[in-house]
Amino acid sequence: MAASDDSLPLQKTPLHALHVELGARMVPFASYSMPVQYPAGLMAEHRHTRTAAGLFDISHMGQLRLVGPDAAAAFETLMPVDVLDLAPGKQRYGLLLNEAGGILDDLMFFNEGGDSLFVIVNGACKVADLAHIQARIGTRCDVQPMPDHALLALQGPQAAATLARLSPGVERFVFMTGGAVQIGGIPAFVTRSGYTGEDGFEISVKATDAEALARLLLAQPEVQPIGLGARNSLRLEAGLCLYGHDIDETTTPVEASLNWAIQKVRHTGGARAGGFPGADKVLAQLAAAASGAAGIADHDTLKRRRVGLVALERIPVRDGTPLESFEGVAIGQVTSGLLGPTADRPIAMAYVATAYAEPGTRIQAIVRGKPVPMEVTTLPFVPTRYYRG
Repeated sequence: MAASDDSLPLQKTPLHALHVELGARMVPFASYSMPVQYPAGLMAEHRHTRTAAGLFDISHMGQLRLVGPDAAAAFETLMPVDVLDLAPGKQRYGLLLNEAGGILDDLMFFNEGGDSLFVIVNGACKVADLAHIQARIGTRCDVQPMPDHALLALQGPQAAATLARLSPGVERFVFMTGGAVQIGGIPAFVTRSGYTGEDGFEISVKATDAEALARLLLAQPEVQPIGLGARNSLRLEAGLCLYGHDIDETTTPVEASLNWAIQKVRHTGGARAGGFPGADKVLAQLAAAASGAAGIADHDTLKRRRVGLVALERIPVRDGTPLESFEGVAIGQVTSGLLGPTADRPIAMAYVATAYAEPGTRIQAIVRGKPVPMEVTTLPFVPTRYYRG
C-alpha cells in the first residue's frame, strides 16, 4: 500500500456519500477516502462476514481490459503465470514482476473470451501498473482502463444465497469463475472470488449504478457494510498478502511463498518456461525451494521465505516487529500481525531466514524490548471456504 500524497485531495469512490450516511469512519487509503469501519466496529464486522454476508467497497482498485488476438500471449510476457491456457469464463491470480523478479503488483485476471482479458489491480499501484502494461505490451493489444466502473465485494457463507435471490443462476458459478449478470435489473460482471477466505463474489458495475446496487444488497437481511479494518483481519487469517506490506518490489514470488501461483508450464522444463521479467532469478529460486523440500535448500539462492507465525503468549505482534532466534540472532521481520478475531490468538506473517522457515520452528519477536515466543505455522490461520462445486 503506497502512502497517500498529503498535498493532493483524497479521491472518493462512487459510494462515498453512502459510507458517510452509514456512519463510517473514513481514512486515507491508496489516495482515496475509504471506510475503515462502521458503528458496529471491526470485531462485529469481521464476525458478521464469517457468519453471514458482508459488503465491501473496493472501488479504489483498478479495472482494465486487454483486448486483441495477441492479448493473452502479450500479458504472459509480464508474469510468471499461465495466461494462454486459461479457459474462457475462468479467473486466475497473477504477479507483475520487475527485471529483478520483484513484485510490482499482484492482480486477478479473467478470460472473457473473444480475445479479451478483464484485469483487476491494486488501488495504490493502478497508475503505475497501467503505465507499465501500456509501455510493455501496448503495441500488441488494446489496453483499456475502466475508470467509469466501481467494484464491490459480497463475502461470507450466505453471500451466494443472497445474491441468487437478486440474480437467479449466479449460484452456478464456482470459485474463480464468473460472467455477465443482472442483479435486480442492474447490469454487472461478477466473479466468484474475494480476499477474505470466505465464499463470495466481486462485482464490477458502472459507477453510475454502484450506489443503487449497494443499497439493494444492503437491504437484504443477511448483509451489513464492512470496512477496511475487517477486510485486513479477514485476509490475514486467510494467509493472503497485502501489497506494500507482505509483498513489494523487493520480494520475489518464491520468497513470498507464492510458488503455487507459478504453473508448471512456466517452470524450467515447461512448455513455455521463462520469458518473463526476472525469470533467471525466479526459476533458480524455484529450484532451490524444491531442493529445500528435500532438506538441501540453497540458502545463497533463496535466503528468506514468507511464513505464518502464531504467538505462544497472548501478546499481539504488529507489522515491523523484529524477529530473532533464541540465540539473539536477527532473522527477519513481521509484515502483518494482529490478534485474529476468529483464530482467537495473535497471528502474523513475516519474512524469516530460510533456515527458520519450517513449520514448528520456534523463534521470538521483540515487542517493546521484550521477547515473545512464536512458532512457524502453515497457512491459512483459519480454513478457507471457497466454493468449488
